Amino acid sequence: MKTGVIARYRDFLPVTDHTPPLTLNEGDTPLIRSRRLAELLGVPELYFKYEGTNPTGSFKDRGMVVAVAKALEAGSRAVICASTGNTSAAAAAYAARAGLEAIVVIPRGKIAGGKLAQALIHGARIVAVDGSFDDALRIVRTLIERHPLALVNSINPHRIEGQATAAYEIVDALGDAPDVLCLPVGNAGNITAYWEGFKRYHRAGRASQRPRLFGFQAAGAAPIVLGRPVERPSTVATAIRIGNPASWQRAVRARDESGGRIEAVTDEEIVDAYRLLASHEGIFCELASAASVAGLRKALANGWLDGSERIVCVLTGHGLKDPDTAIRLGGRPEPVPPRVEAVEAYLGL
Repeated sequence: MKTGVIARYRDFLPVTDHTPPLTLNEGDTPLIRSRRLAELLGVPELYFKYEGTNPTGSFKDRGMVVAVAKALEAGSRAVICASTGNTSAAAAAYAARAGLEAIVVIPRGKIAGGKLAQALIHGARIVAVDGSFDDALRIVRTLIERHPLALVNSINPHRIEGQATAAYEIVDALGDAPDVLCLPVGNAGNITAYWEGFKRYHRAGRASQRPRLFGFQAAGAAPIVLGRPVERPSTVATAIRIGNPASWQRAVRARDESGGRIEAVTDEEIVDAYRLLASHEGIFCELASAASVAGLRKALANGWLDGSERIVCVLTGHGLKDPDTAIRLGGRPEPVPPRVEAVEAYLGL
């Protein structure tokens, strides 16, 4: 089978004979059927699209490979992005693969260590600004107007096209589109991309229906829900800590056209879902990813869904992106003396 999203979905992507066949074997991520959580929630079919198995550990690789390949095709020598973490890791990795320079502008102190480590080791030039992601994106937008840099944030349409391949994979795996797709919403590029993907596959006759999209923002960073930008977004889910999404209007259009919703979930609900995924399904996802499952629980509790639907929850990144959070929530084990009796006493055996 063809590897990488450009090779596999070439007919659905804006590529030409001159587009370099760039890949790190991204895509083809597992669609894992739930067992225990589906029973707990009372739904007949629940799946997790686990994007944490992409090369840099998040869904961003899908769009980044297309964006960087097109930048390379256009003769660019450097790419630039603003990022809360996952975009920086993907941009740095694919730029390194393509032989391009990567510049990453991040909000200082608001990026998980695992993601920063990825960008650093891939050789990106990191600029940490005293401000928010929205400040970083504003700066990047100005820089591309002044210098020959290729912007690879999700406002780049090639990013959206690449991320749409996840929708194709879901349909290919299930044989049709699901009834409902739940996913986190931060900068809102992903909900936009999934909707474009499902629409395109439906038009091509690959799916008989299009799903309702249920997007979930963190309550402390929920501008779309509130209907206004959030000046100081706050949430433990750093990947969706964004107060003024770049793809805001397209996300609203995806919500409305699909007959879905965009709602908010609290940090407590996100953390609870994060724990449930790990303890009940064996899936270690990034904290922000769990917003999709937290949101599904809320949708069922509020009657937005009746529980008869075939549902897919998108888990956007791997838990090892931010191991410190897992350790903090799980608690470090206390040391015991190196004796069998001491271990038995500790375990209550």
